Amino acid sequence: MTYAIEAEGLVKRYGETRALDGVDLVVPEGKLLGVLGPNGAGKTTAVRILATLLRADAGHATVAGFDVRRDAHRVRSLIGLTGQYAAVDETLTGVENLVMIGRLLDMPRAEAKARAAELLARFDLSDAGGRAAKTYSGGMRRRLDLAASLVGRPHVLFLDEPTTGLDPRSRTELWGVVRGLMAEGVTVLLTTQYLQEADELADDIVVFDHGRVIASGTSDELKATTGAQVLQVRPTEPGHLGMVADVIADVVGERPVVAGGEATVNVNNPALVPSIVRRLDDLGVVASELSLRKSSLDEVFLALTGHRAEEPSAEEPNVKQEVPA
Repeated sequence: MTYAIEAEGLVKRYGETRALDGVDLVVPEGKLLGVLGPNGAGKTTAVRILATLLRADAGHATVAGFDVRRDAHRVRSLIGLTGQYAAVDETLTGVENLVMIGRLLDMPRAEAKARAAELLARFDLSDAGGRAAKTYSGGMRRRLDLAASLVGRPHVLFLDEPTTGLDPRSRTELWGVVRGLMAEGVTVLLTTQYLQEADELADDIVVFDHGRVIASGTSDELKATTGAQVLQVRPTEPGHLGMVADVIADVVGERPVVAGGEATVNVNNPALVPSIVRRLDDLGVVASELSLRKSSLDEVFLALTGHRAEEPSAEEPNVKQEVPA
């Protein structure tokens, strides 16, 4: 198998803080790796090292077969990067932003204009191409930012929490763009705090916490790591919720979480569910909803780390980016 991204033993220190503490990553060509973790887990630091914006203190990494330290210029010519916040020039129009990127990449002016028009059309921004970027909505700016990262036709694309702050519709639109890039064979490394995003897009997932990879695998493989399924029961009569919780606690041996009119508990033995149903029936309790499902990625993250992925922790150190010569 050919890997577009390989990293082994990456370490990055900021004083006594280890932003990365021996990270290993591999991404096959044409695949999307989802990197999950809370703020401060080390996701952005890893992206900056792979994109040649930071030097690792230890470890080794290659992108598209080139060493990120020794062959930084070659790496930069083959990658695109979209960060957490739109980096477009708000005083320039959409066309001017993209043409500027093309010219910085040594494209002839005519080619840069043609590429700008192509990308604006692809991202449904043609009608807004002549307007200043400051007039764009948040979703439009993110699409323009992603378009800017594609001007040079990258082989590998780094997306560092690209949907942060977007409304659900804009997020879904951006997911469609990413799927289109994958269909064209672009390799993508996506960092995100949105578990659904990784579930929707990623071929494989790694989970970061405190600068380390604490789990990896496909979405289904990670969901299987908890060894449990999730039982949810909602009684028709809200007043029966207490009885439902008591029955579940008695049969499963664990008190369920009661919220939103339903009781939820992890079940290691699905054979216990019929016993719960019979007990509720004997008590005259009717369930309007009863489901047994796999753990969600959010529940997997909670089981692995003790906190949910969306909970903020200490931010990664705000340091000036180092650009290797």
